[in-house]
Amino acid sequence: MAPASRVVRALWTGGCALAWRLGGRPQPLLPTQSRAGFAGAAGSQGPVAAARKGSPRLLGAAALALGGALGLYHTARWHLRAQDLHAERSAVQLSLSSRLQLTLYQYKTCPFCSKVRAFLDFHALPYQVVEVNPVHRAEIKFSSYRKVPILVAQEGESSQQLNDSSVIISALKTYLVSGQPLEEIITYYPAMKAVNDQGKEVTEFGNKYWLMLNEKEAQQVYGGKEARTEEMKWRQWADDWLVHLISPNVYRTPTEALASFDYIVREGKFGAVEGAVAKYMGAAAMYLISKRLKSRHRLQDNVREDLYEAADKWVAAVGKDRPFMGGQKPNLADLAVYGVLRVMEGLDAFDDLMQHTHIQPWYLRVERAITEASPAH
Repeated sequence: MAPASRVVRALWTGGCALAWRLGGRPQPLLPTQSRAGFAGAAGSQGPVAAARKGSPRLLGAAALALGGALGLYHTARWHLRAQDLHAERSAVQLSLSSRLQLTLYQYKTCPFCSKVRAFLDFHALPYQVVEVNPVHRAEIKFSSYRKVPILVAQEGESSQQLNDSSVIISALKTYLVSGQPLEEIITYYPAMKAVNDQGKEVTEFGNKYWLMLNEKEAQQVYGGKEARTEEMKWRQWADDWLVHLISPNVYRTPTEALASFDYIVREGKFGAVEGAVAKYMGAAAMYLISKRLKSRHRLQDNVREDLYEAADKWVAAVGKDRPFMGGQKPNLADLAVYGVLRVMEGLDAFDDLMQHTHIQPWYLRVERAITEASPAH
C-alpha cells in the first residue's frame, strides 16, 4: 500500500479503533439502588411550656442558636469525614496505580487515543507514550490487533494488552475502584467479530461502556442508577456520533485539509520523505474522502452546523446546575467528549466551535481539572 493512502486510512479515520453500532447486544442489568431518608423527632411538652409562653422570643433565639451550633457541628463533622474518605480512596488508588507500568501506543491526533490520555491524566496514572508510525506501524508489530490505541499494562510478572479506547478506560476504572486483578477484568470485555454497515469485518468488544463493580462500589462511584446510565449513554454517543464529525470538519476545505495534515506531520512520527508525501497527498486525499464521510453520516451541507449542534446538545445534557456531567468532577463521559474535541485544537474547526457554541466554559473546566490532577502531562 502506498504511504499516503495508508496515512489517510490511519489518521482521524479508520486507523483508530472506531466504534460501530452493532445493535441488539444485551447489556448487564443495572443494580437496584436505594436511598435512605432522615426524620426528626418532636419533643413532648413539659415544664418548659410555661416558660415558652412567658418569653417566646428568648427561647426562640436560644433554640435557633442551638440548632445553628448543631448544624455547624454536623457540617464540620461530615466535611472532615468526607476528607478522610477521599484521602483513603486516594491512597488506595495510588497503591493500585503504582503497581502498573503502562505503555500507550498511539497516534497523537487520533481522537480515541486522546480519550485515553485524558482518562490517564485525570486519574494521575503515569504512562509511557510510543508514537506509532502510521505508514509502517512497526511499533505495534507485536500485536495482531492493528489499530490504536493499544495499552500494555505490566503488573508484576504479568503483562496485559488492552485494545479499544473504551475498553481501556472501563477496565482501568474498574481496576482502580475494585482492585480486582487486571487479568480477570479484561475477560469481562470479550472481543467479537462482526460486519459493519459497509460490509467490512470489524472487531467489537462486549460491555465496553460498563464498569464491572459490585453494588457498593457502584454506589461509591455513581451515587445512583441514573448517573450510571447517563454516563454510559454519552460515552457511546461520543464514539458513535461525535467522533464522526471530526474528519468532515477538519478536512472541510483544501486549505483546512492542508493545515490539518501539517499538524499531523508535526505531531506524528514521520520520516522527512514520508512527512512531505503525507502532508500534500494525504491532505488532497482526505479532502475528497471527507465528502464521502459527509454523505455516509448524512451530515448537512455545512458540516460545521452538525458540529455546533452536537456541542450544544452536550452542553444542554450537562445542564446549568452542575459544572460537569459527573457533578463536581468530570466523569468518564466528560473525559470522552473532551478527548474527542481536543484533537482539533489549533485548527479552524476548533476556533469556530468555541466561538459559535456554548461549550467553551465546560471545555476549559475539564482542561483545568485534568491539569490540576496531573500537571506532568
